[in-house]
Amino acid sequence: MKLSSPRFKSLSVTAGFSFWFFIIITTTGNFSFELFFGFVVSLLVITQIFSSKVSKILDIFAMINTKIFLGILFVFVISIYGILFKVLKIDLLRLKKTNSTYWLEIEKSDIMTKIKKQY
Repeated sequence: MKLSSPRFKSLSVTAGFSFWFFIIITTTGNFSFELFFGFVVSLLVITQIFSSKVSKILDIFAMINTKIFLGILFVFVISIYGILFKVLKIDLLRLKKTNSTYWLEIEKSDIMTKIKKQY
């Protein structure tokens, strides 16, 4: 972001703030298109007008917004994988040797004997 133009920084900060505004307003149940577009347009106009003067502040806002968004995305993805592995009974670390998991016993399969016979 340090090499980007101030106009682009204002666009990215506007996009980030509008995303969080959408999330907050939707969760509170007060969403309306007029309110959302009014917020986006007013923020875009203000940041475009003062973009060259507040370029460093826009840089800081963009970095903070990116860190928060990527942190939430990381937690969400890891949680989804954990839930799916629990539901599908997949034991990644093979800690439990039970019949309810889907791991194959490669040492005892016919594939290993066929491979050994080839060599």
